[in-house]
Amino acid sequence: MAHGEVLEFEEYVRTRQDALLRSARRLVPDPVDAQDLLQTALVRTYGRWDGIADKRLADAYLRRVMINTRTEWWRARKLEEVPTEQLPDASVEDSTEQHADRALLMDIMKVLAPKQRSVVVLRHWEQMSTEETAAAIGMSAGTVKSTLHRALARLRQELESRDRDEPATGALEREERERCAA
Repeated sequence: MAHGEVLEFEEYVRTRQDALLRSARRLVPDPVDAQDLLQTALVRTYGRWDGIADKRLADAYLRRVMINTRTEWWRARKLEEVPTEQLPDASVEDSTEQHADRALLMDIMKVLAPKQRSVVVLRHWEQMSTEETAAAIGMSAGTVKSTLHRALARLRQELESRDRDEPATGALEREERERCAA
């Protein structure tokens, strides 16, 4: 594609991207999927841009590409539903305890120093290796290990002190968890 046509395509995308994104959002319900759909359609249209004789019809062409792409995605989807004679028993998971545990953890994380918190988050939530964590924070691998060790010890200590401060509540919660697990 000639340099002038590349610039023309870039200008077209810059001026029409909001309207085209609205069209994509009408085609697929998820906003992230709509962005993916538009991006895919733009890539496909870029390869054919010089073949569009009347650029005033570019919107129609691009919308047709979006529709075709959405149809391809729909046909390629993996169906996870399997028809059966008997419906399975419906079960609803109670995530209340999980939310409570997460809220407690987030509250306890406040006792850590910023570097300790960063190491815990990168190692355990982001699941980075020790070397990746060290590179991300700018520490040596040994410093990451010792910081993580101290941070986890501090978190354990804080959890134990909270259990001591609220023995009845902690015991009741543990009993409830054990009862539910059985």
